[in-house]
Amino acid sequence: MIQKLHHSAYRCRDSEQTRRFYEDFLGLPLAGSLWIQQTKTGRETAVLHTFYELDDGSYIAFFEDPATPFDFSPQRDFDLHLALEVDEAQLEPMLEKGRKAGLEVRGITDHGFIHSIYLRDPNGYVIELAARMPDHATAMDPSRNEARAILDRWQASKQTN
Repeated sequence: MIQKLHHSAYRCRDSEQTRRFYEDFLGLPLAGSLWIQQTKTGRETAVLHTFYELDDGSYIAFFEDPATPFDFSPQRDFDLHLALEVDEAQLEPMLEKGRKAGLEVRGITDHGFIHSIYLRDPNGYVIELAARMPDHATAMDPSRNEARAILDRWQASKQTN
């Protein structure tokens, strides 16, 4: 049975740039680095894999692989983003910190069950800082929010188009 997220991994352009954002700006400590020089199949490589720890013990990880091209194409927020939970009191200070750092930032956005700010990391990934609102548990309870019925209606709407 799946217990929780251990890590989610992404490509990065530059490991030190990425470290400055995740450790220095967001405050997630660099918890581990693996300099991979040979794959498990014996192929020589030169890849750095880094891990940044969240308070719950999970990690955000990155791979820097200069020898293998990767398309860091711009993404819209709802195409690809990483949402990290914070206390509501942190939203305004982080929004201002992002502005002062010259980052692309926006918010605070009220989604009902969460309030969020959005910014981009040095790799172009959208990072959402999200704070739970008092009705979060109800909004995310499938016995009360009709999640399955909404999904079924969505699927049916695609059949008629």
